[in-house]
Amino acid sequence: MTTPTGHLPALAAAVLQPGFVGTTPPDWVCRWLGEGLGSVVLFARNVVDPEQVATLTATLRAERPDVIVAIDEEAGDVTRLESAQGSSRPGNFALGVVDDPELTEAVARDLGIELAAAGVTLNYAPDADVNSNPANPVIGVRSFGADPALVARHTAAWVSGLQAGGVAACAKHFPGHGDTRVDSHHDLPRITADRHRLDTCELVPFRAAVAAGVQAVMTGHLLVPALDPQLPATLSQRILSGLLRDEMGFSGVVVTDAVEMRAVADRYGFAGATVRALAAGADAICVGGERADEQAARELRDAIVAAVVSGELPEERLAEAAKRVGQLAAWTMAARAAGPAGARDAADVGLVAARRAVRVTGPATDALPLTRAAHVVEFEPLRNIAIGAETPWGIGAPLGELLPGTSTVRYAEPDVPANPGAGAGARPLVLVVRDLHRHDWMFAAVRRALAARPDAVVVEMGVPEVVTGAVHLATHGATRASGRAAAEVLTGAR
Repeated sequence: MTTPTGHLPALAAAVLQPGFVGTTPPDWVCRWLGEGLGSVVLFARNVVDPEQVATLTATLRAERPDVIVAIDEEAGDVTRLESAQGSSRPGNFALGVVDDPELTEAVARDLGIELAAAGVTLNYAPDADVNSNPANPVIGVRSFGADPALVARHTAAWVSGLQAGGVAACAKHFPGHGDTRVDSHHDLPRITADRHRLDTCELVPFRAAVAAGVQAVMTGHLLVPALDPQLPATLSQRILSGLLRDEMGFSGVVVTDAVEMRAVADRYGFAGATVRALAAGADAICVGGERADEQAARELRDAIVAAVVSGELPEERLAEAAKRVGQLAAWTMAARAAGPAGARDAADVGLVAARRAVRVTGPATDALPLTRAAHVVEFEPLRNIAIGAETPWGIGAPLGELLPGTSTVRYAEPDVPANPGAGAGARPLVLVVRDLHRHDWMFAAVRRALAARPDAVVVEMGVPEVVTGAVHLATHGATRASGRAAAEVLTGAR
């Protein structure tokens, strides 16, 4: 006999977006899809290539045709679909430097078509944060830039392009993660801006995303005292319901950033943060970047049910959240049935965009192009969790293809020699950095290398806050496309 609460486990499962381990769906995921689970999220560990992803998603849809399949594919330094080789697109910051919204829309549309063909229906992109703090350890080149108006127009273009490609867009990290010095994977960032500053900076791109018809918004685990002095945005009814829903008029799905992240889990507990987020107005709970098994999903489902039974979480709020997830599922089904608006661009639009983003400065730019094998020194900073350690980057490989005999070495902080360029001999020396301004050890190493070889070329693949060297080349991103574009400029191949 069905009890009065017998429907609650399925309702609770409907609002979860769990990840899992493996390149095929585990049994528990398939079973849960038949028991109410409405969404899953894919990470790099689930991806071999687009064909394998298409097979994976087809298996999921055999269990539930309207399942939402999400992925965190920013098409830049953060890539899941191309994590093994690096993104074939340049990323947001490079697109912002070019500042051609039609190009941004074309790149996003091309990505949407590729994701849709693989069976993905929700993409946790674009990053709508205004990177107003150059010391930001987690956003940086993931943002379109530091100017709110620029970020807004490219956020809107990205949303329009991705959704024209057949995949729901998700603007993140609301209400804005750009002005932070703390990575929310590790601790709770605090945004000290007053309401006027928020309205004229952080919130501008999110308003543009809503106006562009974005289907989802991802919350940031951020304490913003001007909006709520006590609770992080993910857990704040003032921010999710009062600001995003009532004031900004957003009617789509509010999805949390990964709920196991320490910014919220350390303070409120894994399950506690989940319940509080739903009560505040979140509709979907992203989980599984770090906790990706059935036990984690069951813990959250059971906690949601218990919270409804105890009265901590009103059943009406849970039902509303599940309904919104269902509406998004219906949108994705309609998008899949309609197909994308046209075919993929015949030209390699990602490489075209990466080429347009390269900037060369310095007093000795006439030293280019390089005409003989070079020695490349790449300085490897500690990467944040969002980017992932598995994704390759740099220019050594593409430069070696264009200049055979080119050698490459890579140094991390503990093992940088006194003279990092010593292996170059008389060959051209190329120093490759990533956010040089944020890493004292890297800055010191580059300074030593330039003292010995003032003719060295410096290639910055992060935010070019510091420009140094006789020739300085900025790619505005560390993707495979960006590396190829840089190698072409260095050798005059284009």
